[in-house]
Amino acid sequence: MGKAGTKGVSRADREGQIVDVAVEEFGEHGYAGVSVAAVARRAGISKPLIYTYFESKDGLYLACVHRVGGLLVDSVAAARSRSGTTGHALDTLSAIFTSVEGCRYAWSVLYDPALPPAGELRHAVNHYRGRLAAMGAAGATGLLTHAGHDDPLDHQLLNQVWQYAVTAVMRWWSDHPEQSAAEMTARCSRLLTALGTD
Repeated sequence: MGKAGTKGVSRADREGQIVDVAVEEFGEHGYAGVSVAAVARRAGISKPLIYTYFESKDGLYLACVHRVGGLLVDSVAAARSRSGTTGHALDTLSAIFTSVEGCRYAWSVLYDPALPPAGELRHAVNHYRGRLAAMGAAGATGLLTHAGHDDPLDHQLLNQVWQYAVTAVMRWWSDHPEQSAAEMTARCSRLLTALGTD
């Protein structure tokens, strides 16, 4: 990652560069394991500059959450739109893989278990997680309804299975960074076919 403190860069561009660095830092080490000083050092800028732009560690993390949350929500919404009302598990996974291939830590930032339990940061995280969960639930409902199943407990269970499965897949990918988005899509296609769900 290049340095964010180069001269002649607009404030908006510099903020974007800092957020790029911060997403990597938070994604690698988690919210609790990162200091503003570490982000500044990695970005090649001063710590006071980060405070000038973002006010606090939470403000910086919030900017990261908006970056990755928007990326994930937009990619899943676009995949659902292409797949129709029933949704399509592989299309959704492929969209996530493709959207975060250049931002591998997006999922880790949004789903960091060590975030503060309350406040603006938690509210923003819950907003994006809620939107993703709602799209997942709608996809699960569509699949079951299309198959003629209307038991609400089946819908709840499939939604829960889907949420945990996506998280497990994203964690596995994080442990295998050599895998491309295309390779992950092909791998998941094989698994879904073997499970008889695609």
